[in-house]
Amino acid sequence: MIRKGTVKDIERIIDITKACAKTMVQQGIYQWNEHYPNSTAFENDVLRGELYVLENQKELIGCIVISTFMDDEYLPVSWLTENHNNIYIHRLAIDPRYQGQGCAQQLMAFAEGLAKKNGHPSIRLDTFSKNLRNQTFYEKRGYKRLGNIFFPKQSVYPFYCYELKL
Repeated sequence: MIRKGTVKDIERIIDITKACAKTMVQQGIYQWNEHYPNSTAFENDVLRGELYVLENQKELIGCIVISTFMDDEYLPVSWLTENHNNIYIHRLAIDPRYQGQGCAQQLMAFAEGLAKKNGHPSIRLDTFSKNLRNQTFYEKRGYKRLGNIFFPKQSVYPFYCYELKL
């Protein structure tokens, strides 16, 4: 079941993102660290009504942020659609114990359905350049890679921007 996230969910979400970070480090992917993601980001997501969580038998196992806010880092990217009324995906995380079971697919299908239902022209996101699994995941869903951005507190390596026209 997918539902809106609440402040009460944040502690569990942080546990999931830390477990994801640990799993990625074991694979040589240094995408998430002590600076990101953090509780403050998730608290802001809840306040804006943009945090959604995935539950399996009442256990929170994943999250996604579905936002209409465009970060300044995205401004230089040559997007496929105009910068108007787009959806931005952030902080997609699945408890490593549930990865590979279609959970991320469920969350992305939910986000894409919500965007279509509300008349958004596209969905945009970024993923770490060293995370080949994520790149393949989004490309198989039809997302087009468009440009690179940097988050200096996260990595010296770029993040790739993707967009799916709806």
